[in-house]
Amino acid sequence: MATTAGRLPATMRAIRFDRAAGTLRLDEVPTPAADVDEVVVKVAACGICKSDVRRIDGEIEPRLPVYTPGHEAAGVVAAVGARVQRWAPGDRVVMAAGRQCGECAACRVGAGSDGCTDLRMMAIHHDGAWAEYAVTSETSLVPVPDSIPLEQATVLSGAVSTPYGAIDTARLRPAEAVGVWGLGGLGTHLVQLARVCGASPIIALDTRPAARELALGRGADIALDPANTRLESYIRGVTKGRGLDVAFDFVGRARSFAQARAVLGDRGRLVVVGTSLDVDEAGPEFALTRNNQTVVAHTGYRVKHLEDVVELVDRGRLDVSASISAILPLARVAEGLQRMREYDGNLLRLLLRP
Repeated sequence: MATTAGRLPATMRAIRFDRAAGTLRLDEVPTPAADVDEVVVKVAACGICKSDVRRIDGEIEPRLPVYTPGHEAAGVVAAVGARVQRWAPGDRVVMAAGRQCGECAACRVGAGSDGCTDLRMMAIHHDGAWAEYAVTSETSLVPVPDSIPLEQATVLSGAVSTPYGAIDTARLRPAEAVGVWGLGGLGTHLVQLARVCGASPIIALDTRPAARELALGRGADIALDPANTRLESYIRGVTKGRGLDVAFDFVGRARSFAQARAVLGDRGRLVVVGTSLDVDEAGPEFALTRNNQTVVAHTGYRVKHLEDVVELVDRGRLDVSASISAILPLARVAEGLQRMREYDGNLLRLLLRP
């Protein structure tokens, strides 16, 4: 059995979801122990993501029969495995959602989480962080400076890192025209990050007036309803005829995909970040290749992306202090889930605090 530095209680409180029964409850379970190359984190807060809601509601089939949800967490190192050298109890950290599998070719040469080709994801392959403690590999943690509250660091894990990763995928450059379809937590933060990157103009699109208003406050130059029948001509006009350099689709539906593709300019890039891609339109390849356009799918983020957004917040380039709508105790998880189901566009992130 691996030895650890740091003393842990025998049990802890955790939210447990039973797939077969469809039940979600706060339970007392054994506190996880760290293996030789693992770290146990005392969770300060963990976000409620739409993907958590979709698994609990049965829209996405969970892989585990009974598990602890939650994959956006930050906290303090509580215990470390015998071979862990980079972390010590008391370190403030934010947890990346994925950890290396330890078995692929990249892992066998020590590539770490960013090189792994078969990441093991929190709340999918193993227990998540709607709990007092969570365990992960030492390479899946990023230090959090004292200047950043741990609750804000939680927002960086997923809600900010994923859109930042999408910007990296798009190779966004200053003064490029950007459109963002879908202004939930991810899309709104992408608007904010695109502003930091110097994109111009930034066009935000969502059917909800409150979401459009929030995007304008986060850096969008223009906010439009995608139901507008003159959308294409309007965007062409705003971009002086050239169209969008980059379109980010967080909706992942045939309609949003078609709209974004229709307003791409020459050599434009369409990045599909939505988790429920439903493009049933046949044969778009010709229209794309004719204008040297590119469509690429983006999922998640790398540890390096998480390190970058921590740096941006620490240096004052990025402010996520207004991104937390509420912090609820674990016992009020049902309320948090319902608010996520019903949110009207003003809700960016709800957090659970053990």
